[in-house]
Amino acid sequence: GEKVNPSYEEVCTGTTGHTEAIQVVYDPNVASYRSLLHLAFNRLGDDIYKQNQVGNDRGTQYRSGIYYHDEEQRQIAEDLLESYAVADREVFTEVKEAKIFYTAEEYHQQYLLKGGQSAKKGESESIRCYGKDKCSFTI
Repeated sequence: GEKVNPSYEEVCTGTTGHTEAIQVVYDPNVASYRSLLHLAFNRLGDDIYKQNQVGNDRGTQYRSGIYYHDEEQRQIAEDLLESYAVADREVFTEVKEAKIFYTAEEYHQQYLLKGGQSAKKGESESIRCYGKDKCSFTI
């Protein structure tokens, strides 16, 4: 995104260009990068075919992305995405070089464990965050 160190509320406006993402630190002796990507894609399910949406959460900050740290990771990500492609469905996952990762504010860390809304837990209400309106969510 373009905004330096944006707040979660700023990201929710859809105007910063940032993606709501997680940073995974792993031991390649225990789990391969490819296996972690497979796990992520299996958890996302059909959401990999949705543009700017995960579950019921919609907005540009909810786009799917893989942010690689070297050329080997880039190639693995692109190969994996190609394997998920099907004739009638486009995979909407960007593959870009990892740049700056901003840690979310404390209240948004472990959000689901704190009782935050999750479209994957069966809630039917969406968190809609785009345009100039702010997100509505409960802490």
